[in-house]
Amino acid sequence: MNNTAIIGAGVIGASWASLFLAAGKNVAVYDPSPTVAADVTKYVETAWPVLEELGLTEPGRKGVLSFHATAAEAVENADFIQESVPEQIEIKHATFAAMEPALQPHAIVSTSASGLTVSEMQEGWKDPSRFILGHPFNPPHLIPLVELLANDKTADGVLEAAEAFYESVGKVTIRVQKEVAGHVSNRLQAALWREAIHLVQSGAVSVEDVDKAVWAGPGLRWGAMGPNTIWNLAAGPGGLGEYIERYRDSFHRWWDDLGDPRLDSETTETLVTGAKDAMGGKTMEEMNAQRDAMLVAMQAALAKHR
Repeated sequence: MNNTAIIGAGVIGASWASLFLAAGKNVAVYDPSPTVAADVTKYVETAWPVLEELGLTEPGRKGVLSFHATAAEAVENADFIQESVPEQIEIKHATFAAMEPALQPHAIVSTSASGLTVSEMQEGWKDPSRFILGHPFNPPHLIPLVELLANDKTADGVLEAAEAFYESVGKVTIRVQKEVAGHVSNRLQAALWREAIHLVQSGAVSVEDVDKAVWAGPGLRWGAMGPNTIWNLAAGPGGLGEYIERYRDSFHRWWDDLGDPRLDSETTETLVTGAKDAMGGKTMEEMNAQRDAMLVAMQAALAKHR
């Protein structure tokens, strides 16, 4: 799968393009924005030093980047297509209809969609057998995870081929076994954010301190291992069974006390103000650069112990 296409080249699509180019793939891009060529080129240039630091590039290895006037033109020679157009079902269906007649018979189309389901997106295809979910975490060139989902309308071998492709460009994949709103990781972070908001609303903690409570505490452990493995190690030789025996009642008490906030105007204002204060006067560009540098440093450190 040396020829790829990016359909929808906003932040997510441009990040995918950077990763695929670093892996030596040719990348054909379509996006209706009049500035797409300049925007994606700049994004790739900015991302390249980070990709080098992560070890995802090799000297002399870089795919060819091209831009096309239509989605059909972009996909006509592609083996693998990553679709990242806006999350509106009408736009998705229109994009699929435009692409489908031009696709190679063997091509795989993977959608970055985070909120829409595969089954509702499949309705935009005459033949959905080579269409799957390949949901990344933003930014895809930095965060390894891709969530994969196929169903009974997916042709045999498509999911496995997509999995192999993603792993070949440095991704870590999981298979979502059934359709659930938000897939897996978005639901996990939504659950944490819901309680973070509740704690702020209830006056238990400030916006800045609830963030500190994550990155200076459990966030460090979660960067190394998932919650089930962490708890399995927490009680010594007895493992997860002993941990549950010790703390079952405490967890039940905490779960019963969790909040159920809503993102109304008052809550939004509190969160926006708190997030702005926590930036300490830095610009969004500076904060993004800091985030990316930290993500690279953490992954480089963890790679030595995987």
